[in-house]
Amino acid sequence: MYIKYKHQHFKEYFNLSSYLLLFFLLKSFSLVSQLDVVVGAERTEFYLENLMNQRVGLVANQTSKIKNEHLVDVLLNEGVNVIKVFSPEHGFRGKSDAGEKVKDEIDLQTGLPIYSLYGKTKRKPSKEILKDIDIVIFDLQDVGVRFYTYISSLHYVMEACAENNVKLLVLDRPNPNGFYVDGPILDLKFRSFVGMHPIPVVHGMTIGEYAQMINGEKWLNNQIICSLKVIPCLNYNHKTRYNLPIPPSPNLPNMRSIYLYPSLCFFEGTNVSVGRGTDYPFQIFGAPYFTETGFSFIPKSTYGAKNPKHKLVTCFGSDLRALPIDSLRKINKLDLNWLVNSYKSSNESEDFFNKNNFFNLLAGSDKLMNLVKGGANALHISETYQTSLNDFKVVRKKYLLYEDFE
Repeated sequence: MYIKYKHQHFKEYFNLSSYLLLFFLLKSFSLVSQLDVVVGAERTEFYLENLMNQRVGLVANQTSKIKNEHLVDVLLNEGVNVIKVFSPEHGFRGKSDAGEKVKDEIDLQTGLPIYSLYGKTKRKPSKEILKDIDIVIFDLQDVGVRFYTYISSLHYVMEACAENNVKLLVLDRPNPNGFYVDGPILDLKFRSFVGMHPIPVVHGMTIGEYAQMINGEKWLNNQIICSLKVIPCLNYNHKTRYNLPIPPSPNLPNMRSIYLYPSLCFFEGTNVSVGRGTDYPFQIFGAPYFTETGFSFIPKSTYGAKNPKHKLVTCFGSDLRALPIDSLRKINKLDLNWLVNSYKSSNESEDFFNKNNFFNLLAGSDKLMNLVKGGANALHISETYQTSLNDFKVVRKKYLLYEDFE
């Protein structure tokens, strides 16, 4: 069998088997490129018409882009009646520190009122704020980690919409850590805004998939159900390597920090710095008492870290910037060695873990702290949660929108 190949300069015939062999060889050498991922927000043909004659609220931040244009500007230019914006941790323009309370304000570029979902007391849009809203659009770039608070904001937005008969439209985006699932499952006794549901640290789901799980597992107050629609990504699956075009928050500036974040964030509940206040947050870590490491840094007040841990104090520790990105992707699990070894290097000091219980909130229980204090190594710690992790994976499968990694 033969096929004809036409070109303006020449005409050739290829045996079909030879053509297919050539194609797969080219693909194996990356000369045949993969289709670009298209995020949910870009697929306007599937949702824009349904927004007309609706009063729209928008949960968004600096990552809510359609190519180089912010979603709010696209919607307004298309005549959509956007009347309110809701901002998560770090604010609408993504400039606030981690944990810094975000105030209500007016967006100077659009004149729209912005209501904070990360204020001193507010986490959930009130009935009063939603009374003139027909539909809320949720479009945030998540990183797929339980203690990254965008999924907690998702929970409260879903709950508020369900309680006030408001529809929710989730414009999905890829999960850059969506290629694995790992970590201890949260015990609901340790429920907080950095961990609301019985899921592992790395859950392996997109925002859209996670929204379906919240509904399906009836995690909202009184087991109410949110009227939910998800616009999925195109050309994406859980094996896709997706590089974020915009940093999702000030202290996750690049893909190395995003891959290291699930393992290093445990240090936020200790007296070890993860490099906030330097140019390399979540790519280095250290403390003043790790004096024999050969690497040091001094945290300073910077954009995104006004008052970093150990400010203006020399910290000694580890520099992870040389770790190849490919090797970080291949690990496919948390690296608890950094935590375990750092505790040992502190001479098992009682001051290693902060007294405010924040470490246990990040871990999802007190088991991890107790295991570390008890001398368990990283492998043994990982073995303690494998059964519950496998149980979660079974539940997770029900809500996936994309081909999985296993």
